[in-house]
Amino acid sequence: MRAIPITVTALATTLLLTACDSGGSGSHSDTDTGSKNTDSTACRIGDVGVQVGPANAAPAAGDTGDVPVTITNRGARCTLQGFPGIVLSAGSTSATVPADKAGKPQRLTLAKGDTASFTLTYVRGKESDAKSLEAKTLKLSLPGGTDNQSFTWSYGPVQGKKDVTDPDASVGAFQQAGD
Repeated sequence: MRAIPITVTALATTLLLTACDSGGSGSHSDTDTGSKNTDSTACRIGDVGVQVGPANAAPAAGDTGDVPVTITNRGARCTLQGFPGIVLSAGSTSATVPADKAGKPQRLTLAKGDTASFTLTYVRGKESDAKSLEAKTLKLSLPGGTDNQSFTWSYGPVQGKKDVTDPDASVGAFQQAGD
């Protein structure tokens, strides 16, 4: 007879836990399980404010620098799922910065006013070196979008691994403020 109340209690607890959802008002983050996002749409670059820096710039060739980028949602509730897109440009030469292989992107849902950030890490190149990209522009796109926004790159040349189109740099995953 005692097994019935324990079984009922366990079943009720399981149902209660699976019914819990953090989808109330405000923001939340959760690990991407591959499910389709039905409660909001992808964040768009035109609906967010962007702050690039202040950076921990690499002072000399061979040094590593970090450039934090913070976005603030100024529109309706939206989702960031994946890595940001970063392209560094110097005139007609461009280099796409790859995602950090150790990074694990989460699905972040941002309410109006919420912020998320990521870090671009790079190795400073030598001035006028054939393997260094004399970057002047950073172009940012958000996951799921094709539009981008350009910002001035003032952190010196970026070292290439093989050549200027293969930067010794990486883009980290988005982190929600407070994470």
